[in-house]
Amino acid sequence: MAQRGTTIERHIFERQRATSSATGELSGLLQQIATASKIINSKVNQAGLADALGVTGEVNVQGEEVQKLDEFANSILIRCVEAGGHLCCMASEEVEELITIPDRFTTGKYVLMFDPLDGSTNIDVNISIGTIFSVHKRMTTGRNGTVADCLQRGTEQVAAGYVIYGSSTMFVYSTGEGVHGFTLDPSVGEYFLSHPNIQTPKHGKTYSVNDANCSKWVDPLQAYVNRLRSPQADGSLRSARYVGTLVADFHRTLLKGGIFMYPGEKKKPEGKLRLLYEASPMAFLAERAGGAASDGKRRILEIVPDKLHQRTPLFIGSAEDVADAVRSLG
Repeated sequence: MAQRGTTIERHIFERQRATSSATGELSGLLQQIATASKIINSKVNQAGLADALGVTGEVNVQGEEVQKLDEFANSILIRCVEAGGHLCCMASEEVEELITIPDRFTTGKYVLMFDPLDGSTNIDVNISIGTIFSVHKRMTTGRNGTVADCLQRGTEQVAAGYVIYGSSTMFVYSTGEGVHGFTLDPSVGEYFLSHPNIQTPKHGKTYSVNDANCSKWVDPLQAYVNRLRSPQADGSLRSARYVGTLVADFHRTLLKGGIFMYPGEKKKPEGKLRLLYEASPMAFLAERAGGAASDGKRRILEIVPDKLHQRTPLFIGSAEDVADAVRSLG
C-alpha cells in the first residue's frame, strides 16, 4: 500500500509490480506524461511573463481559436511520448487527423488520446486549466496504429487521468484499480501522493452547469435543474458551482460529490464535449472512484465512437445524483 509522501514514479512501479502480466510499457508511458505535465505547468505559471497568452490566429478542428498555450501543450505532449517506444499512434483534440509515430522511433502496443489544455477560454484570466489523457491497448497489428485503434469504447481503457494547473498542480490517474492524486512540490519538481484511493460521495450538495444555456435545453432538463435550485426535502439548498473548465469542475465533483452537467441542446443534441478526449477518460475515473457518468441515456463508457472528434452530452459525478438526473430526463 502506497503511503503519503510516495512519489508518482514509485506509485506507478508499485502498481506494476502488483500486476503479474505487466511489462513496464504502461509505467513508462505514464512517467512520460507526468514529465510533459511538469513542462506544461512551468509554462502556464510563467504565461503572463513569457508572451504565452492570447491566440495564435489559427482555428482548430473544433472551430475554436487556438491559444498559444494550447499549441505549446500539444507539442510538448507529443514530443515527450513519441520516442518512448510505447505507442503505436496518438490522437489529440487539437489535431484533426491521427498522429503517427515518426519512422525513426519504435512503436508499441498502446494508443494515447488527449486534450492537451482543457479550459482554453480561461487561460487569459488565470483560472484553473488542465490536461486530460486516455490510454487504450491497440487492436490492430503492424508497425503503425490506425483510427480503429482509437475508436474503442471507454470500458477498454487501461489508464486515464488528468492534470489540473491551479492553486497547486495535481496529477490524478487510474489504471483501473483506484483513483489516486499527486500534488506537485515545486521546490523539488516532484509529484507526491496526496490523495490516495479517492472515493466520490454517493450524493453531493452541489451541481455544476452553465445556466446561461437553460433556454436551449429540452423541457425535462429545465425542470430537473429548476428542482436542483429549489429547497430539498430536508429544507437544505444545493449550491451552484461552475468554473467553465471541465478539469476543474470535475476535480471538485470527484472529491466533494454532486453532479457536473454539460448537456446537449434542442438544436445540438450531440452536446459539445469530446467523447474520446474528455468524457470517456473522466467517466473512467468517476466510476473507479465510485461515481457514475452518462450521456443522459447511456453509460458513457459503453458508447462505441465512430469518429475521432465525436461529441457527447455529459452527466458525471456522484452515483445517486447521476442516476437522479437520468431518471428525470426520462
